[in-house]
Amino acid sequence: MRIVRVHDYGEPEAMKVEYMGPPEPTAGMVRVKVEAIGVNFIDIYQRSGLYRPALPFTPGQEAAGVVDMVGENVHNFKVGDRVAYSFTIGAYAEYTIVPAEKMVHVPDGVDSRTAAALMLQGMTAHYLVTDTYQVHSGQTILIHAAAGGTGSLVVQMAKLRGARVLGTVSSDEKAKLAREAGADEVFLYDDFDTEVKRLTNGYGVDVVYDSVGKDTFDRSLNCLRPRGYMVLFGQSSGPVPPFDPQLLNSKGSLFLTRPTLGNYTATSDEIQYRAAAIFELAQSGKLNVRIDRALPLEQAPEAHRALSSRETTGKVLLVI
Repeated sequence: MRIVRVHDYGEPEAMKVEYMGPPEPTAGMVRVKVEAIGVNFIDIYQRSGLYRPALPFTPGQEAAGVVDMVGENVHNFKVGDRVAYSFTIGAYAEYTIVPAEKMVHVPDGVDSRTAAALMLQGMTAHYLVTDTYQVHSGQTILIHAAAGGTGSLVVQMAKLRGARVLGTVSSDEKAKLAREAGADEVFLYDDFDTEVKRLTNGYGVDVVYDSVGKDTFDRSLNCLRPRGYMVLFGQSSGPVPPFDPQLLNSKGSLFLTRPTLGNYTATSDEIQYRAAAIFELAQSGKLNVRIDRALPLEQAPEAHRALSSRETTGKVLLVI
């Protein structure tokens, strides 16, 4: 089988396709014949060395495909089942070994590419608007990177919950896509805090969803109403520098959280719940999953370059 391996942290070219025999599942594990793989910023962080898994390693946190073999004590999956999974490193491969407790069944009406595109970003958008901050009708939210894979899903889910959605993007082309996703107002990053104050009559938004990090963090705080919520869930521009927590008080007793999906999918039951919720939205047509590009496994370096350059306007996939 083909598998992507990283032997040294570095540039995208650090990823090389190698060949080996397919692995065998042990007890509680399932072998998946992979069809589609989601590419995410965490893959870039790990490949570059910002996060440091033990070398050598195979990148990738999510994929969808078909069960090919099951190990002992696996009762809820059988050969031939269509499945998807996340939270298991090693997805950039033709076959992967996955703990059964991390997998979900993919329903009819949801293809493998959509399933792979939804596992991390879809469940992230779901926990952000339902749990980290419970978005309700009549509230106003700000979402950065509103045309991106996660951003466009947050826009759609917040609109389904009745919110007024403001979004930031990096280009006029992306502004059009964010509006198509349902954003009420969209503007470029240059003066987003000024625009937010103008559109809220100086009051500010209830919550900011910020996956950009360093480049937007300070001005995002300026966009919040008193006792507003700053939800920092990514750092595509780099990590936020240390700051004095007194700043939160001076800006109106603000709340700051740095959530991660793993804490909102800590059990198999919670994974099943969130996956079922997003698949139902996709099946019903209420959630539009935009796939920017699907590249063959050998083009993993190009997939990383495209995602890190912010030139994408939806999900990036690798396909087998």
